Amino acid sequence: MSPGDTDRLRLARCPGIGPTSYRKLLNRFSTAAAAIEALPDIARRTRAILPAVPSRAAAEQELEALARLGGRMLFLGEADYPALLALLDDAPAVLSVLGDPNAFASPAVAMVGSRNASANGMTLAGRLAEQLARHGQVVVSGLARGIDTAAHVGAIRGGLTIACVAGGLDRPYPAENTDLQARIAEHGCVVAEAPLGTAPQARHFPKRNRVIAGLSLGVLVVEAAVRSGSLITARLANEAGRELFAVPGSPLDPRCQGTNMLIRQGAHLTETADDVLANLPDHPSRSGISRDPLFRHMALPTAAAEPQIALVTPASALETVTGLLGPAPTLVDDLVRRCQLSAPEVQAALLDLELAGLVETLPGNRVALLFPAD
Repeated sequence: MSPGDTDRLRLARCPGIGPTSYRKLLNRFSTAAAAIEALPDIARRTRAILPAVPSRAAAEQELEALARLGGRMLFLGEADYPALLALLDDAPAVLSVLGDPNAFASPAVAMVGSRNASANGMTLAGRLAEQLARHGQVVVSGLARGIDTAAHVGAIRGGLTIACVAGGLDRPYPAENTDLQARIAEHGCVVAEAPLGTAPQARHFPKRNRVIAGLSLGVLVVEAAVRSGSLITARLANEAGRELFAVPGSPLDPRCQGTNMLIRQGAHLTETADDVLANLPDHPSRSGISRDPLFRHMALPTAAAEPQIALVTPASALETVTGLLGPAPTLVDDLVRRCQLSAPEVQAALLDLELAGLVETLPGNRVALLFPAD
């Protein structure tokens, strides 16, 4: 455990600092220690009350507790952090991992579906997962009842699997999958964004779903209702540029209406593992299949590769940017053109306003004012 790890964990666990803010702060100040030191000044200039940063002792206690459990933490920007996941704008700042992180070094396919799955759906999910694992794909799922459970069990028969959980690693959910979670840690790994001790709640599952999608080159939906968490995962995968696959089903079965809808919208109709393998790119930015694998040589995004953000935001810049924003989303590029400030100055002002809870960062490089200026 290094002082750098402790500071990064303190910054990541600070209330009000989400994944995008964490990435921007490290880009701006280079180290977590420097970012933490700058937070009081940001609060003063924005006239905001920033939440207290967790103590060093609390961070060290969490790191030690995870080590006693047999796990470790991976921080965004480290060489062993999952490369595909790091491509997301809101990639988790820190992941807690049980098992072998080397599982992230192989290409992965996610498999999700109904908790209340049919017997045929679970049989097919297990068979597909086993076949994909035997072809070198790590099968990613969410450890839920039904299709997730069948996918993990099938993948263990053929190779490796990764379970993404919504709560802490010490709170297996559902409880009936406690033994399965331990088996997965022996045949791949279990990963959580939430701290130890976190009981999974409904609001945690969409965040878990983005991790499932982010770890994978493609997402296969076996059974899903029209309104389901599985379709949220599919949407997140589509937004991240990942391939979508869906198993067709009877129109009379509500559990198949979501998958049939995905197929109508362009997802690959999937009946066998070959249907997945034939349409799975080796990198999200490439279309089609390539026989020259890029996956293992993919470069991690680093702070140095991003535009540097100014260290100090003048009060005049904060006022200018705030005055040009409203509740309606605005493109950051448009904001730069309109305010006659440099791009680093605008980014610095937006970060300060976001940390103060005055601005929300939205997909598509857009921002919106949460509380219109008086």
